[in-house]
Amino acid sequence: MRAEKKFLVDEVASQLASSNYLLIANFTGVTVKDATAIRDQLRAHGAEYHVVKNSILNIATKEAKLPDLANYLSGHTALVTGGNNPTGVAKVLVTFFKDFQKLEVKAGVLDSKVLSKAEVEALSKLPSLDGIRAQLLSLLSTPASSFVRLLDAKRQKEETPA
Repeated sequence: MRAEKKFLVDEVASQLASSNYLLIANFTGVTVKDATAIRDQLRAHGAEYHVVKNSILNIATKEAKLPDLANYLSGHTALVTGGNNPTGVAKVLVTFFKDFQKLEVKAGVLDSKVLSKAEVEALSKLPSLDGIRAQLLSLLSTPASSFVRLLDAKRQKEETPA
């Protein structure tokens, strides 16, 4: 392998190693302005958007011991990695595709499992980790607050003169 190609494979492999997920998208027809807009939106989630050659990505995924993505590596491919909020990143990509109808999500990998386009779209509809934590906290605090209101109502009833 040529030194330039090895350098590119190592760069992509390091991006894959630093992330617990990756999303690949077809960016055909995406202008520089649109690419800048999607990068800015992804940066807010700590994610990065890079255009990569399919052959480089294929070799890097094999080196990173990720599932085989060869079936999804055709045409122009963009790689999205990083951040700790895969649902938010998927939401940004899916929304961008729906709004601009240019960027199309091909597939993804989350925790060493290949996600189809439909699964990535389903992932984008899930709440973020912070949202799930808030829902759980709400569920845990509801019985306690109801119990406190019940005790307060009993106290008020006993204090009122008959």
